[in-house]
Amino acid sequence: MIVVKNLNKSFGDLHVLNDVSVKFEPGKINLIIGASGSGKSVLSKCIVGLHPIDSGSIAFNGKDFITMNFSQKKEVRREIGMLFQGTALFDSLTVEENIRFPLEMHSKQTKGEILERVNFCLERVNLSNINHLYPAELSGGMKKRVGIARAIALNPKYLFCDEPNSGLDPFTGIVIDQLIQEITKEYNITTIVITHDMNSVMETGENITFIHEGKVWWQGDNNEILKSDNKELSAFVFASKIMKKFRKL
Repeated sequence: MIVVKNLNKSFGDLHVLNDVSVKFEPGKINLIIGASGSGKSVLSKCIVGLHPIDSGSIAFNGKDFITMNFSQKKEVRREIGMLFQGTALFDSLTVEENIRFPLEMHSKQTKGEILERVNFCLERVNLSNINHLYPAELSGGMKKRVGIARAIALNPKYLFCDEPNSGLDPFTGIVIDQLIQEITKEYNITTIVITHDMNSVMETGENITFIHEGKVWWQGDNNEILKSDNKELSAFVFASKIMKKFRKL
């Protein structure tokens, strides 16, 4: 579990996050949604320590991340898996080498154990026997799945996904959503997903936080979101759905 309390973050005179408090639960897809520039990406970067915060607290399983020393924070970061929007695979490395990378950096496993873990992760995302392919030889959906395999290589307690369906067709997006959901529940991971994709919100949104102008504007689940009388949330949700209809025409 990750608990954020009264978090504030500014860049100069620009106050990006204002007294944000939110709880991200294990075994659930925790979604952060909001318009571009609302502060959701800054929030996720503050949580993992990429941005120092001005005030507030961030706790990983009850341990205050802000007051930790460097080595303690490093231990927490080893428990975090990251799925980046553009997958961030190394083009010059094979699929196997991409997944081996965090294992060789942060584990003390033997080469044989590392290879066994690589193959397990690839099998888990339904991509067996592609070890020696390069990212350029993969489809967009396959790249995302390799990104997920790399993200779970170190058996993380926490998984951060930035726009996991970006650039994918609707069917492949559903496959990625289902895979993230399965892995989250199977390993009881605290998964945080930043997304604009309303299909993902409606299918996987068990714990949704809507950020508006740097504040937590609404919280709930996918059963409650369409029933909400929150004007800003409704404008965001239905604008997203309308734009999807226009893209299909």
